Amino acid sequence: MKLIIGADHRGADAAARLGERLSRAGHEIRILAPGPGEACDYPEPAYIAGSAVARGEAERAILICGTGVGMCIAANKIPGVRAASVHDEITAEISRTHNDANVICLSADLLGQRLIEQIVDTWLRTAFAGGRHERRLRKIEAIERGQDPRSVGN
Repeated sequence: MKLIIGADHRGADAAARLGERLSRAGHEIRILAPGPGEACDYPEPAYIAGSAVARGEAERAILICGTGVGMCIAANKIPGVRAASVHDEITAEISRTHNDANVICLSADLLGQRLIEQIVDTWLRTAFAGGRHERRLRKIEAIERGQDPRSVGN
C-alpha cells in the first residue's frame, strides 16, 4: 500500500521507526517529519499528508503528534479526508469499518511504539464495511460541500 506518514517534532521518532517497519513489510512509504532538534507545527504535515490522500497520491496517511488531536483537527479540514484520532486497536478497527477513515492520527506521547504498531497493523488490514455506513459517508460529503446532511436520502 502507498502510505504517507506525517509527524511533528513530538512524533518524528515514532514516525521514523514506524516507516522502517512498514517499508520492510512491503508498503511504499513517504515520511514527512522534522530532523533531530527541529521544531514543526503539526498543521503543516497534516496538510501535506492529508492533501496527498485527497488527491490520490497516497492511499492512506498516518499522522503522529503529541496527542493525535491537533493533527486530526487539521487533517479533517481537507475535503475528502476522513481522519480519526485513535488510541487502541478497537477504535482503529471501527474507524475503518464504520467511517472508512483514510487518515489515522496517533499520540506519540501516550501510546508507545509497540501499541502504535499494533494500532496501525489493525487499521491497515481492516476494510470498510459499507452497507448502512455508506449513507453516513454521503452525509459527511454533503457537509464538505456546505449542504445540510439531512438532504441526503437513504
